[in-house]
Amino acid sequence: MKRRKLLQLPLAGMALGANRKKGVAAIVTEYRFYSHADVICGRLISGYTANNIWTAPRTQLVSLYTAQVPATDMSREMASRAGFQIYPTIPAALGLGGSRVAVDAVVFVGEHGNYPFNAEGQHLYPRYELFSQILDVYEKTGRAVPTFFDKHFSYDFAKAKEMFARSRKLGFPLMAGSSVTLSLREPYLQPQLETPMREAAVIGGGPTDAYGFHLLEVLQCFAERRKGGETGVASVEWIDGDAIWQWLDAGAGAWAKPLLEDAYKTQLLAAKGGMRETAKQPVLFRIAYRDGFRAVALLHEPSGNDRSVAIRVEGQPQLLRTMMSPTVARTLPHFDALVHCMEEMFISGKEPYPPERTLVTTGILAYAFASKRSKGPVMTPDLDIRYRAPEKVFIERA
Repeated sequence: MKRRKLLQLPLAGMALGANRKKGVAAIVTEYRFYSHADVICGRLISGYTANNIWTAPRTQLVSLYTAQVPATDMSREMASRAGFQIYPTIPAALGLGGSRVAVDAVVFVGEHGNYPFNAEGQHLYPRYELFSQILDVYEKTGRAVPTFFDKHFSYDFAKAKEMFARSRKLGFPLMAGSSVTLSLREPYLQPQLETPMREAAVIGGGPTDAYGFHLLEVLQCFAERRKGGETGVASVEWIDGDAIWQWLDAGAGAWAKPLLEDAYKTQLLAAKGGMRETAKQPVLFRIAYRDGFRAVALLHEPSGNDRSVAIRVEGQPQLLRTMMSPTVARTLPHFDALVHCMEEMFISGKEPYPPERTLVTTGILAYAFASKRSKGPVMTPDLDIRYRAPEKVFIERA
């Protein structure tokens, strides 16, 4: 009996190894309370409640690199409590101190931190510089693992395009973007693929750079489901202040006015007055797609998380309308859906939705700032980006 048990030990050890949780490395700009590193890594450590169902972590955060360590840093305390290791460089975090990629997945969060803004108001996060180091390690070691990239790829579309091309060449599963597109929708709305959409409008609040990306994500997660799939963007224009209302009242913008007004009806601000009366420092992005589809995205005020969409479908008299991430009692519940999809990809190796969506939204936002600089519409030949959305995408329902 003793001999039989001894013979079984290696097999038991192999089974234990096969069933271990996949190890995750996090590469972040900073880790402080309520930063994206906190609300994402915190869920990888402690679990999450997507769709109101408690889920214990299915992966394990094993290493962390922080580009900055502010006075409010919490990563060092979290490491002592949660058992992950902090490394001084990105290659060391990916290799757990060794020379090869020793983790099973990577989370990259290039949001927050003490970084400058340019004259147009773009936050110059070093996403390109930091993520390029991750790609360098993948190329050098010959091993690339499923990777999550938080929010847009870069403030500079040339950098974003280069990173994306390298990522696709290496062939690893890539998930990118934010939690907003996976969040609750009230009322629930998910158009069927090949829906003959003609026009769309989205409205929301917040800073132009950070929240402008969120607003464009909301637009794109619906626009990509139109007939023919995504075919790319032909031109982008930045319009601000009173020029917005002048454009909407004129013939050129008359098509967008009822769409924005309908989307505004779901906003919490709607109870305080009309869209124009409640607007503060408004900025509008006008987007012309290559297949004739057209859209507008209105940042209505400098604060607020409400994001609403209205869509005109050919042959339907009623507009499709919903609000993303309606206010709930619990803080930031949409990050539960994000971490759920991340873990699904880390375990299955399958992308939950095409990262080309994030490439398109990154490009629209970058070209919108270029339009602000040139004070007019800009053509976007680089946004000849085509992809198909999957039929089913995880969206929080509770």
